[in-house]
Amino acid sequence: MALSDPTRDETSVAGLGSASVGDFIALLKPRVMSLVVFTALVGIMIAPGGIHPVIGAVALMLIAVGGGASGCLNMWYDADIDAVMTRTRTRPIPAGRVDGASALAFGLVLSVASVVMLALVTNLLAGALLAFTIFFYVVIYTMWLKRWTPQNIVIGGASGALPPVIGWAAVTGHVAIEPLVLFLIVFLWTPPHFWALALIKSEDYSRAGVPMLPVVAGDRATRIQIVLYALVLAPVATVPWFMGFGGLAYGVLSLSLGALFVALAVRLYFAGVQRRNRAAGELFGFSIVYLFLLFAVLLGEHLFTAIRAALA
Repeated sequence: MALSDPTRDETSVAGLGSASVGDFIALLKPRVMSLVVFTALVGIMIAPGGIHPVIGAVALMLIAVGGGASGCLNMWYDADIDAVMTRTRTRPIPAGRVDGASALAFGLVLSVASVVMLALVTNLLAGALLAFTIFFYVVIYTMWLKRWTPQNIVIGGASGALPPVIGWAAVTGHVAIEPLVLFLIVFLWTPPHFWALALIKSEDYSRAGVPMLPVVAGDRATRIQIVLYALVLAPVATVPWFMGFGGLAYGVLSLSLGALFVALAVRLYFAGVQRRNRAAGELFGFSIVYLFLLFAVLLGEHLFTAIRAALA
């Protein structure tokens, strides 16, 4: 069957069961992939020794493909959950535009191809770390933790925090303390980020039978955990400055943004019932900006240093 006409409405496309290129791109969770690409890029840029620009670009693309593949396999396995949640029911599989078998094959092919090619283009450690990331997200998080424990996003967040480590390994062939610090920042950022959203979408998760923290422990316990994680995240995010691989700009920004993150978390905790969803939404939105700015400034500082060294 021909590719679907993008000008046609979503209902008619779903009814025909035809899949467009856009549907397969959607399976890769492009918004999540953008975070993978960005944090992996920072890992590549701060690694000592440097890497050929072409190899670096290919490595970055392969890390992105591997991250997208894990997202595709997540959507394949979670199609039953996605179908009953308002936030996800229009995704390609529950909407009927892509069948499960096609999504599974697509995800598996991309997973194997990205891991093998990354190992060949860079080194075995980078390929092995990418393979572990995909396995952890699909098997440990999606197939086990997500449906079993309210700590799903805490443990499962390790997979989303690994891209800067993979990027560093692609350049150096080993792992060091610097990328592990970046891993820890993303790891600690993940729970308050997703729990803020989970507070807003708790009815969705409850209906789908997913034991997210607000569903199992309640609203107040979730808000307490958000505050606690914010209090730990804020000082940890300043570690690159104290270790010397983050400059003054990063130090000032990390302190300022960390204080604001804690303030928004505390405000959410004390928010009344009528203002709670709004406060959670503001924290969720700010958390995205927070992580982006931290890594953007770190990247900018290292780019500036590299350019200055090249011109010297």
